[in-house]
Amino acid sequence: MPVWLREYSWRQTGSAVYLSLPLRGVRVTRANIFCTDQYLKVSIPPFLFEAVLYAPIDDTNSTAKIGNGIIFFTLYKKEVAMWESLTLANADKEKLQSLRQNAVLKAHEKAKEETEAKKVTKQEHKKYALEATMKLEEAERKRIEDLKEKERQKVTKELELWRKQQKDAEKEKRVQKEGELHEKVEQLKENKKEKINKTRIPDEGTSKIRLKPTKGCHGSYGMFSENLKEEQLPAPRSAATIKINFTSRVFPTALRESRVAEEEEWLRKQAEARRTISADLSELEDLKEDEKNPDWLKDKGNKMFATGNYLAAVNAYNLAVRLNNKLPLLYLNRAACHLKLRNLHKAIEDSSKALELLTPPVPDNENARVKAYVRRGTAFCQLELYTEGLQDYEAALKIDPKNRTIEKDAEKIRHLIQGTMQDS
Repeated sequence: MPVWLREYSWRQTGSAVYLSLPLRGVRVTRANIFCTDQYLKVSIPPFLFEAVLYAPIDDTNSTAKIGNGIIFFTLYKKEVAMWESLTLANADKEKLQSLRQNAVLKAHEKAKEETEAKKVTKQEHKKYALEATMKLEEAERKRIEDLKEKERQKVTKELELWRKQQKDAEKEKRVQKEGELHEKVEQLKENKKEKINKTRIPDEGTSKIRLKPTKGCHGSYGMFSENLKEEQLPAPRSAATIKINFTSRVFPTALRESRVAEEEEWLRKQAEARRTISADLSELEDLKEDEKNPDWLKDKGNKMFATGNYLAAVNAYNLAVRLNNKLPLLYLNRAACHLKLRNLHKAIEDSSKALELLTPPVPDNENARVKAYVRRGTAFCQLELYTEGLQDYEAALKIDPKNRTIEKDAEKIRHLIQGTMQDS
């Protein structure tokens, strides 16, 4: 049987009613209060307070303040008037029952409308987050393309300059060789003249010695006929065809430089991701192939989290999880976003899922396991489940006993538990 609360005080003005309800020795939350336009109920087992109000009120703007064992209601009237009493007088049992049912129905309809409104808002936020992500990616892509274009122009100029330098160097070498060849020819001419002068027989008169001109010299003397011999050229090399076979591969590296096991694992994961995408991801049809990669979405989520856009980060992690639900870091990062957004139950679920995937416990995943325990413990403590939160903090300390921050937080939780036990 409930204990009806009869002690209360109230006063009114033309536009508002002020109701004070003492509740000492019990703990009151928002969930214990139910209010519609003409019905007010406070249920804190075993205590119960119920009032069918004298006239309708504006339940949307009305407020309730909880503190020092008292609930103070500020109820704004829909019509400016003075009430004869707080509750409806001379109401029979059937009328009261009808008013209760109508209040419950109105509350359900209002909750349904709020749920639909939240759903629409969530869809709009999701759409906005995707558009913002695409705009950021487009800006990043444009910036990279501009950098590539600048580098291409720079390399092109350097290549043209190098080619010009090479041409100048070749021209200089060619002029130098022509000069050296000219000097050699002149030297040979001088040597030939000296040799002819030495072999000439002196006579009283002027003796003329005729030299037989060589063919193709147009009457000039063959100065190369005695000293130069025709060079013997080697026979041309024989031609042949060499067949080269290449190993067919997906990756650009050679087979001798590859890691076959790691490449096969990567190909398997990519095929699984593509199958998942083609199965049920119609909203990603407009994205490019590189934007359907879970790692790409994880990086985008990390950037959004760093800028404080936690809702957009959650949307990016959600899509990444749908692409690949075996990556513990996706759940771990999404749990951090839920903590920021005060979605505590979802933070607990994601942290637990991350711990399931971080098995077996090895030194490489110690840091991730510590973060999962701490984030789940934080969510438990914010839900005032201090015992469960302390268990997670102690589990994190077992992995990283030198972490002073976790140790201090665990000590604070112990004091809270002790204080709660003393109060009870």
